[in-house]
Amino acid sequence: MATKGQKFQRYSEELKKKAVQMHEEQGKSYRVIAEELEIRNVSQVKAWVKKYRNQESLEDKRGSSDSPFIGRPRTTFQSVEEERDYLKAQVEYLKKRYPNLHKERGSRK
Repeated sequence: MATKGQKFQRYSEELKKKAVQMHEEQGKSYRVIAEELEIRNVSQVKAWVKKYRNQESLEDKRGSSDSPFIGRPRTTFQSVEEERDYLKAQVEYLKKRYPNLHKERGSRK
C-alpha cells in the first residue's frame, strides 16, 4: 500500500518496449528482465507484457485526465471567478458523461 509522500518510479516508454521485446523475442523470464533493466518489481514487467498482448498503449497516463473529479476536491479558490470556472468545468464534464440527464424537458403548465 502506498504511504503518504511516497514517490513512484516512472519508466520510459522505450524501456517498457525493451522489456517486452526481451520477454517476447528472447524468451527471458520476468525476473531476469527486471534485474537486467533495474526494474524494482517483477510484476511491473508482467503488466507491461499483458498490455502489449492486449494491444494497449504502454505510455504513462498519470495526470492526463480531463475529469474535474479526479483527486481531492478543491475547497479554496483565489477568486470568485476561479471558483465559477471550476464549477462550470464540473457541469460540462457531467453533461458529456451523462448526456441523457441534461435533455431539455418541455415546460409544464
